[in-house]
Amino acid sequence: MDLPFHRPWIEDDEINEVVDTLKSGWLTTGPKTHRFENAFKEYVSAKHAIGLNSCTAGLRLAVMTAGFEDGDEIITTPMTFPATSNVLVLERLRPVFIDIEPETLNMDVNKIEASITPRTRGILPVHFGGHPCDMDVIQDIARRKGLAVIEDAAHATDAKYKGTPIGGLGNPTAFSFYANKNITTGEGGMLTLNDDARAESIRTLRTHGMSRDAWKRFGKSGFAHWSLEEPGFKYNMADINAALGIHQLKKAQRFLKLRQEYAESYDRAFQDEPAIETFQTRDYALHARHLYLIALDLKQLTVTRDEFLNLIQSSGIGVAVHYIALHLQPFYQRELGYNAKSFPIATRYSDSVLSLPLYPKMTPEDVARVVDTTLGLIQKNRK
Repeated sequence: MDLPFHRPWIEDDEINEVVDTLKSGWLTTGPKTHRFENAFKEYVSAKHAIGLNSCTAGLRLAVMTAGFEDGDEIITTPMTFPATSNVLVLERLRPVFIDIEPETLNMDVNKIEASITPRTRGILPVHFGGHPCDMDVIQDIARRKGLAVIEDAAHATDAKYKGTPIGGLGNPTAFSFYANKNITTGEGGMLTLNDDARAESIRTLRTHGMSRDAWKRFGKSGFAHWSLEEPGFKYNMADINAALGIHQLKKAQRFLKLRQEYAESYDRAFQDEPAIETFQTRDYALHARHLYLIALDLKQLTVTRDEFLNLIQSSGIGVAVHYIALHLQPFYQRELGYNAKSFPIATRYSDSVLSLPLYPKMTPEDVARVVDTTLGLIQKNRK
């Protein structure tokens, strides 16, 4: 694949910071992680930012500390990566899916209230592709109904809702720094929140529930014993990963500008092609442009979406699918009783959506190649 779906932008400053970490002899959670946490909380205007080994860890820790009880229902979207609802199942909660809006592929906030039951205890919005959900509506419902809100911002580093960064709205918000995200630590995540006591509990839970992490036990302050406060997990971020994040975050706005430029190029190129549907950006949103998605009007084509994907990949261009919705997955059909008719809009886009390459390491010539290849294949396979 000579034009892959993603290629990270790593420069000498990231490399030098990683080398400095290796030479320091301190590789796990320590000074570099704390630097990255402090920078990130400033970036999103949150009181606390807790470095973790994944966004999934952030979601689970936020769910664990929300005060839910076994069997409680959490309203969320089927159009997301499995981690969103898997953490609910693992915490013995019941995901309740609602359908999505076609313009953004975010959860349709107008369907939330009809899905509330006496067992509903929370809402878990996903800022799909980097486009913020309509948080005023979600938070108004949550206040009136006494529900917790936890945000899945795996796609939404750099996104803003009505001028406020996602992560800065006061809700526990989980971010991903996986290799293909807007900024990367290779593997890693962050949980932001404003609650002091809850943040302290989460910091304990991320290292097995121990009262002191390794930096506190073996750092310059001298040796100190730890105690087990409650059972936790091995979810902490390592300094090797944080060393990347420190410098990636400094470049985030430069990266975002390129993502925006390339997304606008795609929009212009596809706007007059009736077999391609592009998606909107609401007036309230600053889109993080993590993904660039199109949906094919399969009624106008002689191929399926998957056949179209194979044709693009055969040309040397990497593509992806975000996503085949969770209500179509065997586990959730079996456990929750959903089927393709349960959420027809999510089903339709599960069959027709695909993600084109969008990342700052691309060149304008790369973008033009993707456009020409995509439009050429539409022309060749039009009914």
